[in-house]
Amino acid sequence: MSTTTTDETVSSTPSGESRPTPARRKRLFVVLGAVAVLAYLSDQLTKLVALDVLADGEPRPFIGDLIRLKLIGNPGAALSLGASNTWVMTGIALAVLVAIIVVARQLGSRAWAVALGLLLGSAIGNLTDRFVRPPGGGQGHVVDFIDYNRWFIGNVADIWIVSAAGLIVVLAILGIGVDGRRDHGGSVADDPGPRRQHDDSSSRRRDDA
Repeated sequence: MSTTTTDETVSSTPSGESRPTPARRKRLFVVLGAVAVLAYLSDQLTKLVALDVLADGEPRPFIGDLIRLKLIGNPGAALSLGASNTWVMTGIALAVLVAIIVVARQLGSRAWAVALGLLLGSAIGNLTDRFVRPPGGGQGHVVDFIDYNRWFIGNVADIWIVSAAGLIVVLAILGIGVDGRRDHGGSVADDPGPRRQHDDSSSRRRDDA
């Protein structure tokens, strides 16, 4: 009877770590907030410099002709997609912002805190342009100034978005969830430690018998 009960208890135990404590979650929120602020400030400050230095519209080499600096106002998304539907782009950005905040409520991983912080700061950075850059009112043009070999022109916020996406892909491959646990819904069979200890004790009892 006791052996069956122990087996049921062990199999029902999740393989991942326990949920983060409120204190740890609070620290992770601080990390997320700090990363978001740094991403936002780096985006907005570089845009201010670009508006001042590149105001003549002339391209300037940065890494040869591979990466140049050229100022444009982008009414759409990356690659100028949706240029004629600026309000749609603003709505999508707001939806992403809400999604980040909702997902962050489950936060239990430092890596996820960094990724979400980068996304949050970048989203707010581009949204700021939508409301404060001409023509304003949610239809403002995002300041882009990094020309990638004439393929497309982006900004620092785009760099952070791509970096966050890459980090999220790595975390997904490693099976690390937002709450910091691995392989959700798995059993202790994935972690042989507790099972081996139970099997050894059962074997000893059979030998004693």
